[in-house]
Amino acid sequence: MRRKGRADLGFRCTTGAFASLVVVIVCAIAVVLVMDAWTSIQKFGLAFWYTSVWNPVTGEFGALPFIWGTLYSSVLALLIATPISLGIAVFISELAPEWLQQPLVFLTELLAAIPSIVYGLWGVFVLVPAVRWAEGSLPDRVRELPFFAGPPLGLGLLSAALILAIMVIPFTASVARELLKTVPAAQREGAYALGATRFEAIRAALFYARSGIIAGIMLGFGRALGETMAVTMVIGNSPQVSLSMFAPHYTMAAVIANEFAEASDELYLSALVEIGLVLFLVTLVVNTLSRVLIWTMSRSATAALEPDVAAAA
Repeated sequence: MRRKGRADLGFRCTTGAFASLVVVIVCAIAVVLVMDAWTSIQKFGLAFWYTSVWNPVTGEFGALPFIWGTLYSSVLALLIATPISLGIAVFISELAPEWLQQPLVFLTELLAAIPSIVYGLWGVFVLVPAVRWAEGSLPDRVRELPFFAGPPLGLGLLSAALILAIMVIPFTASVARELLKTVPAAQREGAYALGATRFEAIRAALFYARSGIIAGIMLGFGRALGETMAVTMVIGNSPQVSLSMFAPHYTMAAVIANEFAEASDELYLSALVEIGLVLFLVTLVVNTLSRVLIWTMSRSATAALEPDVAAAA
């Protein structure tokens, strides 16, 4: 018994050390980023977050264009990718014949394995010309709107958002597909017994798994926030704050990748590291909010079921 107790204690300590390693790594990343960005933090303070000027020659740095470009492109990509991902998941798990399910699952997961540089090359040679043609084909009245203004370059926010949407689809679709498999058969059978159509039964299954699906969507959002190479190749890399989807923009990851090797003085390098710190904080806030949202929805669903359980008892 003593030997078993020691083995259990050793196993608990070992796994606990592995779990604490995650906390140590996150804290270490935060500490290093703050230390290396301290020069920029001292000089610019909170103005770094809302200043639009980025001029290494004069030593003026502001992160607003990069924060805007990162959030704008990621949110737009999420709006494009979410309905497509749910459609793929529903078709594979609910509607596709058995002989077609596995090939579709394989191809969907293959999208996640393609390197981002390959997506970037495909975007440059295929997607950018297509966006350029689509922009040139718009009526003049539409191009006067703030969301569609700008020269027909093809390199811009819309191209980056489409690339990100394609890269996000396999994550959200895979999570949603696996969650739909876990929905109890009684859930669907009950819907059919009440006279529901197939669409209504699938909608009920999606509602049943909504917490996990939202988690999958937020996982894709986090993936989009940190994407670097593919976005850098098609977004245009212009530090400006604009509503236009066709105008060139810049992201936090892209500016670090493009300018880190060129940072010749301490302030310039510190400003780039602070951009990385901002990206770290934005990602942390997004993931925290997603967990709070999922927890709130799960708690509401549990509270809604309690009266039914009490009545059945």
